[in-house]
Amino acid sequence: MSRKLNSLIQTHMAVSLLKSPLTGEFYEFNKMGMKPPVGRRRVFVQTETGCVLGLELDRSDNAHTVKRKLQVALNFPTDESSLTFGDLVLNNDLTSVRNDSPLLLTRNNFHRSSSTPCLSPMRADLQHGRDESSSIEILGNSVCSSFVRQMAKDITKALKRGIDPVAVNSGLGGVYFFKNSRGDSVAIVKPTDEEPFAPNNPKGFVGKALGQPGLKRSVRVGETGYREVAAYLLDKDGFANVPPTALVKISHSIFNVNNGVKASKRMEKVLVSKIASLQQFISHDYDASEHGTSSFPVSAVHRIGILDIRILNTDRHSGNLLVRNRKLDGVGMFGQVELIPIDHGLCLPETLEDPYFEWIHWPQASIPFSEDELKYIANLDPFKDCEMLRRELPMVREASLRVLVLCTILLKEAAAYGLCLAEIGEMMTREVRAGDEEPSEIEVVCLEARSLVGEKEAESPRSDLGGDVEFQFDLDCEENITSPLGFTLGNARSHLSKEVNEIAIPEKMAAVSKLSMSLKSTLLGEKSQKYQKHPGARAESGYASSGHRSAEEQIPASTSFVKLSDMSEEEWKIFLEKYQELLCPAFAKRKAITLGQNLRQRLGTSYVKRLKKKKKKKKKKKKKKNKGLC
Repeated sequence: MSRKLNSLIQTHMAVSLLKSPLTGEFYEFNKMGMKPPVGRRRVFVQTETGCVLGLELDRSDNAHTVKRKLQVALNFPTDESSLTFGDLVLNNDLTSVRNDSPLLLTRNNFHRSSSTPCLSPMRADLQHGRDESSSIEILGNSVCSSFVRQMAKDITKALKRGIDPVAVNSGLGGVYFFKNSRGDSVAIVKPTDEEPFAPNNPKGFVGKALGQPGLKRSVRVGETGYREVAAYLLDKDGFANVPPTALVKISHSIFNVNNGVKASKRMEKVLVSKIASLQQFISHDYDASEHGTSSFPVSAVHRIGILDIRILNTDRHSGNLLVRNRKLDGVGMFGQVELIPIDHGLCLPETLEDPYFEWIHWPQASIPFSEDELKYIANLDPFKDCEMLRRELPMVREASLRVLVLCTILLKEAAAYGLCLAEIGEMMTREVRAGDEEPSEIEVVCLEARSLVGEKEAESPRSDLGGDVEFQFDLDCEENITSPLGFTLGNARSHLSKEVNEIAIPEKMAAVSKLSMSLKSTLLGEKSQKYQKHPGARAESGYASSGHRSAEEQIPASTSFVKLSDMSEEEWKIFLEKYQELLCPAFAKRKAITLGQNLRQRLGTSYVKRLKKKKKKKKKKKKKKNKGLC
């Protein structure tokens, strides 16, 4: 499949008509790895249909001038479009936009008819223009390791030698293996506009624009890529073994473009630029579904579970847990394996979701945390983590950061209370009763905390809350949250205060239980959607999934009970205080449930058997006695 390319750093894009394409002086600075001239920045604008355009900005540019340049390039009016940077809608000022940042241009009316023109370049535009930026460029402010940068160089060298990437035919989204000069797969690339439902999905799962609700309503189409990077950045010091990951702009003709740009196979190959996640390819022997879980190290299961809880992973199935045999001097060590977690695109949702933890019923998850694990958990600081993500991935939405804060606080307090990994996972997981989803124990705590926030605000003369609190999550009507969580809530890293520990637990437990019992009648109002829990009904499994069902069947939409993004900073601070106060009685309740389950299990295997045997003997003796009387 080798082909002659005049220059792999020249990419066919619709930037030739722009006033300041990425050429000349600016390109030379980029090529030499130097910073751009003072006052000049480069950004990559992605349209809702997946087209990526490079723009050079100077101090005089604002959102209006940027949209005018895009209008010329796209040959379509952009006055009714919005230019966004994560949560922030760029109305005029661009000072918050950093160099190499990805922006999104969307139509203000998502419900567009099929006849409405798309914000996408025509083939003629693609052939006339050339983007003279590198074939792989790391975006944002990402603190990529030297390993990732070297990997990008190896891929570029291989492409120059005619070693092409390979598309993965299975799964729901576009996934590509990129190779090094020896022909070995070194990276997995997932373009954001080829996700399930995205406009350029190569498997036929299309129908939504970038920024709309995706497979999970609280994870938008086109935003799984930076979540992959966020999981890597949050895996401090490789604690859970997440492979190095970066958000990149990458160019190659293998990428899929719908809407006629690559409609004919006879057409000359067109180099297409994509924004994508790039992750190191890990050679492995199998995944967790092909190997007995009993041999998995306790520490590996715990470390992956700790990460999954922090980031509220809604897609931790066996297919995205790679298993590799450990070797010593090239010789396999019998029975010893290591686990590598991948596919974190459905973590950090914008609201509390029902997670899926494959490990929740593994025996390793019921073993108490080790001293080293407890120390690691105690040192976690969710507020510093949020600041790090704002700095390195400024496109991460504030609602997702609030979920990170909630889940990390839960992990810290639960571990300090003495709960094991399985117990924490059970508290976060919803139950399905009579086909209806019920809120998890943590969601019940959050609902109670929100009600207490409402009561406190109602007592305040400055209260602006209405009588009803809306919990249903609706991305189409989501308000833009621009306020940072720039406050410190006491010592978030400490255990519960003495005052919290001295709460009357039975009283609080009764309050929480009462709320749980009345949720369906007072808060939900209507039946929740049925939620099937099984590994097969999940998103793309590892590097190659065998799923052939529709996207909706792969991950059914689930109900959201708690919304976090609509709270002001002051309300959020009060909410966290109430949330922490209610965790202690919730932990006590979970311990009681676990104790009861263990007791029933033990009785079922010993005492109950003896009791049944004794009852059977007694019945037999009585029967003989009755027969003698006859």
